[in-house]
Formats: sequence, C-alpha cells, structure tokens
Amino acid sequence: MEATVTVNHRTVEEERLHRKERLAAAFRLFSKFGFDHGEAGHITARDPEYPDHFWVNPYRMHFSQIKVSDLVLANDKGEVVEGDHEVNKAALVIHSAVHKARPDAIAAAHAHSTYGQIWSTTGKLLEPLTQDSCAFYKDHSVFADYTGVVLEKSEGERIGEALGNYKATILRNHGLLTVGKSVEEAAWWFILMERSCREHVYAHAIGNPIKIDEKYAEITYQQEGTQEAAEGMFQPLWDRIVAEQPDFLN
Repeated sequence: MEATVTVNHRTVEEERLHRKERLAAAFRLFSKFGFDHGEAGHITARDPEYPDHFWVNPYRMHFSQIKVSDLVLANDKGEVVEGDHEVNKAALVIHSAVHKARPDAIAAAHAHSTYGQIWSTTGKLLEPLTQDSCAFYKDHSVFADYTGVVLEKSEGERIGEALGNYKATILRNHGLLTVGKSVEEAAWWFILMERSCREHVYAHAIGNPIKIDEKYAEITYQQEGTQEAAEGMFQPLWDRIVAEQPDFLN
C-alpha cells in the first residue's frame, strides 16, 4: 500500500507507528499499575494496512521492558509474520478471535489483574456503584465458562461471542478483557474496569452498597463511557510515561 493512503489523516506508516507507540506505552503503564503477571497478559493493536493482522507483546517479555521495536506482528491464523520473538499461544487464540468477531475494534487488552480476577469469581456484572463503574453500565458481559488456559480456537471464538458488541467482558474465574476503537481506548477501559472491580470488592466487603439510580447511571454512561472520554483520560497517562520512560519509543 502506498504512503499516500491515509488513516485518520495519517499515512499508513504513520498510523502504524502511532498504534505501536501507544501499545508499547500501554504495556509500561500496565506494569506500573501492577497488571503484569509472569508471562500472562496481552494487548493487541490491529495493523492499519492488514486488518487481519495485529501487533502484540513478545512471549515472556516483562511489560516494563517492552519497546516499540519488540512488538510482534501476527496474522489471523496465529502465525508470527514479523518480529524476532515468540507469542503467547493464549494471546494468539484470544485476540485473533476477538479481532475477527469485532472488526470495529482496533485494540484489545487482557491481563490477570488482582481485583478483576477477584470480582470475576462472582460471575456477576459490574453494578453502577460509582461514577467509574457507570462507564460500563449495560456495556459489558460475562463469559461464564472457565475451562482452563485458553489454548483452543473454539474457546477464543466463544469469548468473542460473549463479548458481543460490548466494550468489555468479565472472564469468569480468569480476569478482564476490553476493546476499543484505539489502543488508548482499550487500555483505558481496562485500567478503569480494574479500578471499578476494586471498588466493588471493597464496597461489598463493607456490605449493602447503594446503587446509582438507573436514570443517572445512564446519564453518567453517556458522559464517561464514550471513546472520546476514554482517550481524554488516557492522554495524561501517555504524557506521564513518555516523560518517565521515553526508551519505550525505541
């Protein structure tokens, strides 16, 4: 594809670099927030030129060390087509299915965050308990079928089906999965959903939390649950990580 073709007012090459830089930044931020967990966890970004390909983190590379140049390109068959590293098989199975099921999604994020995993054991949706959780009001699902590490294509496909048209799904006994029309959006929804799960765990530990009225939960969703809101909230985090760890841009 020629460089004269544009995506969001950028050439394909510029858009690819933009997505990869935000992807590497998201890994650094996930590490700072404590979402790293050994070799588990992955964030992907669809390639702007080859929409059935996605960029993903190298297998067994710590989130805190990932740079733009480390990212790996995989196709919809789970094959590595560019990069010098292997990729987590679960990442290939889950993300290839999610990107196929959701052609509108540019990015998807999944990690084994503490409170996301704790809340997932309830098999329940998030409630409109706080302004944060209203961003997911009637816009997330539960994948209620844990069968172990996701290694089979059919399992990834069922996760994609459970996600539906929502921005996120809670994988019961497993963790959280979010998507977005940009890397920034998908990453922010994960950060916010983990925070919301933490609030739910604490609130229910105290006992009998009061839900926000449905009318106002819907109003808050329209304010806090949009792509524009997510990207706006991600921007200060981008500025922070660029200032603190500029090496990830290499």
